[in-house]
Amino acid sequence: MPRLRLVTFNIAHGRGLNPIQGLTSPRMLRVNLRRIAALLDRLAPDVVALQEIDERSRWAGNFDHLDYLRVHTQFPHSVFGINNRRAGLLNLCYGNAVLSRHGIRAAETVVFGQRRLGEKGFLYVELEVDGRCLPVVNLHLHFSSRAARLRQLELLLAWLREKHRLHGKRWAVPPIICGDFNNPGTRDDATASLLSHLSDYCDYALHPAIGKTFPSPLPRRTLDFIFLPAGCRNVRCEVVRSLLSDHLPVAVEFDF
Repeated sequence: MPRLRLVTFNIAHGRGLNPIQGLTSPRMLRVNLRRIAALLDRLAPDVVALQEIDERSRWAGNFDHLDYLRVHTQFPHSVFGINNRRAGLLNLCYGNAVLSRHGIRAAETVVFGQRRLGEKGFLYVELEVDGRCLPVVNLHLHFSSRAARLRQLELLLAWLREKHRLHGKRWAVPPIICGDFNNPGTRDDATASLLSHLSDYCDYALHPAIGKTFPSPLPRRTLDFIFLPAGCRNVRCEVVRSLLSDHLPVAVEFDF
């Protein structure tokens, strides 16, 4: 039975704790990304789900952050899920991404809307693990509106139902879902809603059960989660102390 380690981490465009995007120099962005790479080396994950990562954006040094992390962590597989694209002088290109030590069979990006700045979405990947297909969803929800988050979850769930109808037979387990849920902590918001709907597939467990992830210097809220289906067993979860983003990474280790 394979044992896997997964980390989800909103890296805040590589700017660290600088509260204003665009005021971090390209040199400091690279320094911070190398520190993130060193943290990932220490955590030794098999899969990393990243949010707020830039492919080539003016406000984030105009270089590919995923490729930079891939080189410095030596992950053999990676894929971008771009949610925002804007050409011109103030070019932007960012979204979600996955780094993996296992092969990526398939990947698909779904964007929730059409804004060129601040748009959210999810990246779906199918990983090849010991000859079996492990589906993973890397999700980023709206930061301020409960109604928008719930609409986004409806889109995700409808998409998953169709994906399950067409390809669910090849899944070893139902999809692992992780990312930045921007959940304010109320019982009827994004995490509670998603947990309820995922019961159509199987029993899911929400991680972390305790521990805050935002803001990283003095965490007061839990925004970052990993939903594991019943086929994931012997789970160990950790909220990782770090000052490399305004979010803290969450790591889970499990058998499946």
